[in-house]
Amino acid sequence: MMDVQEMITLVKDISLEYGPTLVAAIAVWVIGVWVINLVVSGLNKVLEKGKVDPSLKPFLCSMSTIILKVMLGITVLGMLSIQMTSFVAILAAAGLAVGMALSGTLQNFAGGVMILLFKPFKVGDFIDAQGYMGTVKEIQIFNSILKTADNKTIIIPNGGLSTGSMVNFSTEDKRRVDWTIGVAYGDDLDKARAVIKQLCDNDERILKDPEVVIVVAALADSSVNFSVRAWVNAPDYWKVFWAMNENVYKTFAKEGLNIPFPQMDVHLHKEK
Repeated sequence: MMDVQEMITLVKDISLEYGPTLVAAIAVWVIGVWVINLVVSGLNKVLEKGKVDPSLKPFLCSMSTIILKVMLGITVLGMLSIQMTSFVAILAAAGLAVGMALSGTLQNFAGGVMILLFKPFKVGDFIDAQGYMGTVKEIQIFNSILKTADNKTIIIPNGGLSTGSMVNFSTEDKRRVDWTIGVAYGDDLDKARAVIKQLCDNDERILKDPEVVIVVAALADSSVNFSVRAWVNAPDYWKVFWAMNENVYKTFAKEGLNIPFPQMDVHLHKEK
């Protein structure tokens, strides 16, 4: 058996051989953790100044901390002469397998990060995307939730939402309202234009600048079509659109102007 003196000698030898390396590894770990905390703290300040979505900041900081500490751990283990080649290979293979299995989920996750970072839309915006129109109720990491005008809840994966085409109706404070108003052939066009202009002037929600545009846009099969373009504040868009349709119908009837509708003439010939 090994006596006490031999054990002491063995401990001294091990300490002399591995002690400096172990102390250096511990020092690197402590300093590395301190540096990582500084980096993450700086990242957090940058995200706050950049007004990044509050739900994204904790995730980015946590992810950065994990990645940096894994890298630091691999470095420290390498200093201790622990072979990391096989471990890294296994980790890479596992990561590849998981990535392939969760490709759709990871795409949605990446899309959520992109949406929260670049903010093509925000909560409360009215958008048209992926075949759906609605108000954005919530932006999650994997999905975005819309509420339609008829109170339906639409859940759209962020992957397609971040890469597909989208119309955001809420980014500008003003919108242009367009109408096509048909007048019967033979009616007084100047009178029709004056009536339309008066209706626009009477609606206080229609802005004076830019001014209303009223032009003859087409000589259609059954009507002379006026194109009317007016600018309104975005929240008033639909109210003004519907009100003008109703006012035109009522006022044209009073003014003796006719709104045509498609007609077909049928001629009957009696055979002799």
